[in-house]
Amino acid sequence: MKDNFSNTTDHEIALFYKEVSKKVKHLRHSAKITQLELSLEIGIKSVAFYSNCENNRYGKHFNLEHIYKIAKKLNVPLKDFFDGLLFEEKKREGVA
Repeated sequence: MKDNFSNTTDHEIALFYKEVSKKVKHLRHSAKITQLELSLEIGIKSVAFYSNCENNRYGKHFNLEHIYKIAKKLNVPLKDFFDGLLFEEKKREGVA
């Protein structure tokens, strides 16, 4: 039997990454910046890797350093990447 010592599920974390990635994409589109421009600006040399993070493919996602650099480049507050995100437990309880 596998003990789960976490306060979250793998599914919840996957949803979190997906929602943050959607916000990155939205903010990048709003700034009219290409994936290539933004990836190079934040130090990601591969636009394919950046695209995988933004589209949440192959288990790739942005880390906090990426989010910080993206916020700085797009001149948006860090909170903009997390506003509106709810914990899975609250969604189940109908708090959404």
